[in-house]
Amino acid sequence: MTSLTVIISMLPAAMGTGADSDTNAPLAVAVIGGMVSSTLLTLVVVPAVYSLVEHGMLRLQQRRYP
Repeated sequence: MTSLTVIISMLPAAMGTGADSDTNAPLAVAVIGGMVSSTLLTLVVVPAVYSLVEHGMLRLQQRRYP
């Protein structure tokens, strides 16, 4: 929820509306990209890797002790 708030609040700056938009737009785009990528990593990639490692460990244990 916090990430979504930051992304939405940076959209006007990224679109170039407001004062000093020429200098703030690249920074806003970078912040939005970082927030999107970190959110996806946290919600999708980390649990998927954890699940793969956990299932791999279980398979190794089952092979060792049938």
